[in-house]
Amino acid sequence: MRVGFAADHAGAELKDALVARLRAADLPDELIDLGGDGSDPDDDYPDFAERIGRAVRDGAVERGVLICGSGVGASVAANKIRGVRAAVCHDTYSAHQGVEHDDMNVLTLGARVIGPEPALECVRAFLGASFSGAPRHRRRLDKVLAIEAAEAATPSGQEVRP
Repeated sequence: MRVGFAADHAGAELKDALVARLRAADLPDELIDLGGDGSDPDDDYPDFAERIGRAVRDGAVERGVLICGSGVGASVAANKIRGVRAAVCHDTYSAHQGVEHDDMNVLTLGARVIGPEPALECVRAFLGASFSGAPRHRRRLDKVLAIEAAEAATPSGQEVRP
């Protein structure tokens, strides 16, 4: 599995620690560092969310791990890209369940919220999970994808009625 990692100025230190630990453990198969070294306080989360999101959307990576201060801004920004299903997860249950039930493909973490060991466990849970494809999960995912398609087809500012 190809996995991209990126972080804004607040998340760069945690990103680097996670990348180093995963590389030492030979996980995942291919780890791609998409940037954010922490040296520039103007390295903003939307820039790195877009980088990860486009990499996922375009198939350059199968999953992404995105880190900012809280994880919230990165998640909001990443979810603006069609095909991205990102969520903040600071526990292993949510990290694997998000993949198994919701086909989540981007994990966001908050470097100011979670420590390196729990973050590593969340990343491992996220990477070790697979979408179940169970009928109820497929049905729900199809509804999410329908919302995304309808939103993409609607000009900005136009009211959408059911």
